[in-house]
Amino acid sequence: MSTRRFAMVLGLVFLLIGIAGFVPALVWPAQGGALAMGSAHGLLFGIFPVDAALNGLHSLFALWGLAASGGAGRAMLYARGIAILCAVLTLMGMIPGLDDLGGLMPLYGNNLWLHAGIAATAAYFAWVHHS
Repeated sequence: MSTRRFAMVLGLVFLLIGIAGFVPALVWPAQGGALAMGSAHGLLFGIFPVDAALNGLHSLFALWGLAASGGAGRAMLYARGIAILCAVLTLMGMIPGLDDLGGLMPLYGNNLWLHAGIAATAAYFAWVHHS
């Protein structure tokens, strides 16, 4: 798979995830208190903690990926940016106090391995297999 195709596919996946997070039937009630945003807070598919801010971030990543898929250089920069950003989100999710960005968005739980996996895959397309 080319880096351009990776950017397009990941952009589409982020778009689906971002939209799904706003569909009440796909978001189970979360255990514990609501985050500061409070909007659309729950567990996407009963697995991944989400809220409106994280859904919005996923939607921005989607638009960026779809726009970047139009050129090899832009796709490589997208892959590098997503690799770095998702790695940072993973690290933040491991640190108490940063794991919810001060109540703004959930970076903990199953989001840890998901963001780590996205970071690793994006790093592969950014620095190892960029074509």
